Amino acid sequence: MIGAVQTETLAKKLGTHEHASRLLLKAQQAGLHGPQELMDEAIARGCFHYLQGRTPPLQRVSLAALSNAELALALLTPANLYDPWLIRVGAMMLGAEGNDPAQIAQLAAAEGCEQVVRAVAEAGVHYEPDTVFWKTLLDLLPPASPLKPGVMPHHSRYVSTPGLTGPRTRGKTVWLRPAKLKAFGYAG
Repeated sequence: MIGAVQTETLAKKLGTHEHASRLLLKAQQAGLHGPQELMDEAIARGCFHYLQGRTPPLQRVSLAALSNAELALALLTPANLYDPWLIRVGAMMLGAEGNDPAQIAQLAAAEGCEQVVRAVAEAGVHYEPDTVFWKTLLDLLPPASPLKPGVMPHHSRYVSTPGLTGPRTRGKTVWLRPAKLKAFGYAG
């Protein structure tokens, strides 16, 4: 379930130019109509952190028709209605195993969301300073001024931070990534 109903786009909330999204059109042509169906597809591809029921939806679109990187950018495009849940799921898909930083940078430029992707990648470097993916992605994105405060979800929303795992021992904070869980019937 997507968060509160919004009537303005992410672009308007960010104070940037609104334009049509090539990736939203591609997703529609593949059969994904609207934000909820984009989120359901991401959940079907392993974003179970955002599952709000007992059974995940089935994947409806092949990776050949819409790659994980393209789905991530379709969730993060400023052409969407503003919804922090879309951004959070998009951030999770952005970190999917196998995503190519060069392809993401190219898609971000075409979608006009380099600033959004940069903000997510900066959070990625904050939590995973040794992960080459985030550093490479930042190097490929153009410099950008900080985003308008209060629009993007706080960077802590992109990670899982367990509580105490033992006496005076905190669990390790990890970046949320899609994973096909055996508990949901995926082969291991």
